Amino acid sequence: MTADRTRDATGFEEFARSNQRRLYRTAYLLCGEAESARDLTQTTLAKLFQHWHRASTADHPTAYARTVLTRTYLAERRRRLRDFLAHSHVDAPPPAVGPELTVTLLTALAELPPRARAMVVLRYWEDLGVHTVAELLRCSESTVKSQCSRSLVTLRTRLGDAHLYTTRS
Repeated sequence: MTADRTRDATGFEEFARSNQRRLYRTAYLLCGEAESARDLTQTTLAKLFQHWHRASTADHPTAYARTVLTRTYLAERRRRLRDFLAHSHVDAPPPAVGPELTVTLLTALAELPPRARAMVVLRYWEDLGVHTVAELLRCSESTVKSQCSRSLVTLRTRLGDAHLYTTRS
């Protein structure tokens, strides 16, 4: 292995070690389950490693990694949806959940479409600006604003008066 490749590999390992938890947290919020989040994080790190020379010279490698993570998530969701629609009949949506059931934020997030979910997670959980989210998702700022607004209305409706961490009595 050449000296440049060794240096690149060492730099990537340090980056991966210091950012893996943050990437996993974002992946978990996007996916809603631990196993999918681990897979998404690993896929993201693998893609970053393949293009580490480009990623390491970026102004903000962490932002570059978050972009790769988000775009990988959306591409996977599109592929799954395309496969699902090609092989199954889409039924009517299930009836609304009764008020006796406790609804959590993760459950409500899971019901949002993947792109809207990504916008809400990046905008409000990762605390990114509208401009940054628009760049990450390759859309206009007005799209981010309108989708986030609609998604928040949907989340408020689904959550109702339920508290985030309440349990049934």
